[in-house]
Amino acid sequence: MASGGQQVELPWWQKYLARGVGCGGGVIALGLGLFNCISFSAWCIVGGIWQMVAAFIVISAEAPCCCMFVDFVQRYSMWVDSRPHWQKSVFYVVLAIPPFTMCFSVSIFLGSGLIFLCGVLYGLMALGKKGSREDMMAAAHHQSGMTTSQSAILVDDPEAWRST
Repeated sequence: MASGGQQVELPWWQKYLARGVGCGGGVIALGLGLFNCISFSAWCIVGGIWQMVAAFIVISAEAPCCCMFVDFVQRYSMWVDSRPHWQKSVFYVVLAIPPFTMCFSVSIFLGSGLIFLCGVLYGLMALGKKGSREDMMAAAHHQSGMTTSQSAILVDDPEAWRST
């Protein structure tokens, strides 16, 4: 995992996928949050408003060109871009959870679910690339504490495992 402000080099498609889900999901969440405000339940109205605010926060961070009329968005977007991926992941996931607790409807599920998905993608980016096969095999042998001769005996002699 990357620590501090250091970012792990990731494939270009992974970066653009997370940004695209954040931007597109934010636009969809904004519309569905407005749709969710047409309700007789006060909790659903509050959930829709929360979803719209969360969508604006995500859109302004991921696609500041969509919010050029707000003067602080450019500085906010640069600040969010300088954060490590795990911080963005936690922030987006925490933003997406409250509407689910207030009102569970299809519009909340789709809108906040896309914001949650963006947070999950940033979380996967924070984990970084998977190790090579050789590295993982070496780590597995090191952690098991079993030598290759011991494992060969257990595999070759089916009665040996009963005696241990």
